[in-house]
Amino acid sequence: MHNQGLGSWPRRRARIGGDDVALVHAGDRVTYAQLDARVTRYANALAALGVGRGDRVAYLGPNHPAFVETLFATGALGAVFVPLNTRLAPLELAYMLRDADVRVLVHDPRMQPTTTELLESVPMQHLVEVGQGADGRPGTEGLIAAGADTPLDHGVALDDIAMVMYTSGTTGEPKGVVLTHGNLAWNTFNVLIDVDVCADEVTLVSAPLFHTAALNQTFLPTFVKGATSVLVPAFDPQETLNLIAEQRVTWMFGVPAMFQALTRAPGWDHADLSSLRAVEAGGAPVPEELIRSFQARGLTFMQGYGMTEAAPGVLFLRAKDSLRKVGSAGTPCFFTDVDLVAPDGNPVADGDLGEIVVQGPNVMAGYWNKPDATAGVLDRDGWFRSGDAAIRDDEGYLYIVDRMKDMFISGGENVYPAEVENAIYDHPAVAEVAVIGVPDERWGEVGRAYVVPRAGESLDHARLERFLDGRLARYKIPKSVVVVDELPRNASGKLLKKRLRAEVAAQEG
Repeated sequence: MHNQGLGSWPRRRARIGGDDVALVHAGDRVTYAQLDARVTRYANALAALGVGRGDRVAYLGPNHPAFVETLFATGALGAVFVPLNTRLAPLELAYMLRDADVRVLVHDPRMQPTTTELLESVPMQHLVEVGQGADGRPGTEGLIAAGADTPLDHGVALDDIAMVMYTSGTTGEPKGVVLTHGNLAWNTFNVLIDVDVCADEVTLVSAPLFHTAALNQTFLPTFVKGATSVLVPAFDPQETLNLIAEQRVTWMFGVPAMFQALTRAPGWDHADLSSLRAVEAGGAPVPEELIRSFQARGLTFMQGYGMTEAAPGVLFLRAKDSLRKVGSAGTPCFFTDVDLVAPDGNPVADGDLGEIVVQGPNVMAGYWNKPDATAGVLDRDGWFRSGDAAIRDDEGYLYIVDRMKDMFISGGENVYPAEVENAIYDHPAVAEVAVIGVPDERWGEVGRAYVVPRAGESLDHARLERFLDGRLARYKIPKSVVVVDELPRNASGKLLKKRLRAEVAAQEG
């Protein structure tokens, strides 16, 4: 059996158009033929380190060609790629490295302080630094230079595991979403249909590749079409406007906060956006005003709804409907089926509230090492329970109404209150705590902690922020603290977060 997975994609693209430009980064341009050759040598070098089928190779760093090369080289060996979120605290990353039993950690030198702290608690069999390496540590460039150029064709099936992508857990423990090569391929097909990606696309990838939307929803579809991805380590509004003009960018993805920042950047009104064919948003609801701002510049604005467990595409609001159906998350992606169900699992009628359930070849195989958690959301027929509530109109468009799991989205990042609450409970002054998401002009939502102090103790935001610094990623740390005598509960003692949200809504109103 030949390699049918992601690891074969560089070779497949190189044999179609080897001279086409695959990557642009920091002024360098890499063709598909060059990338294929580097991936082949890299894979052989990783094999020489002992990496084989099923072994986990993690990557920690901002967007860089080495991220892409590590992904494909890992896939060429039938190994499993584990992208790590650079915004997470060392303790969070350490849990993921242990949970996935990572064999090789490839890290960007800019992550050295985090990596040093990580290695104190999680000894790593092989540590590889992006670039030339330092202090005796191997670097990716050295591995590629030393690796054999012998083509690899390890048997990899579409049902084999390609990636474990961690998502914050509702129980305070991150879960590794197991995505197969088939999951990623079918999600790519959905994007090619919905976005109509072109072979001459120039895609700006400034959202972090360690997130499913940038990697699976943006980069991989661009790669399959043999188009060009412009990799940027971090989003900057002014730089983005400049890059669009300089590189003649045709397509980009971002969370709404990124696009809002673009409209506020100096020069937005007269920036050269003539090359842009479409922009795509996800990760949070898109305000109608933002859609109109881009359409006023003659741009097509698309948006989608998804989750890591669906690799991630579930619903898509296509360009022609972006204003007519404003507020909607769209209709199901082509190869994906979506329904709304009541708590008993039966379908609900149009206009009635139901939980979104998803089935399709892009839906995950399960959670890594968590069979009980998998069984709780994935039934025997492959339907995934999203935990999100929605209403479907008479044309089949879905409108997200609430999050049944309490999760909120801050700047495109999922935040699960249970995880934050678990960390806050470690503070000696805290007796009880409840965290909810509250509206924020810049980030969409941010956390607010309602704290009941222990007798004789006091707590303010500054003190709690200092305590959580290093324990949680910065975006998870609540931006405000409300000290209360008690938390609202029902007769059975269940916490009533809806009452807290209602109070916030009344204050906002």
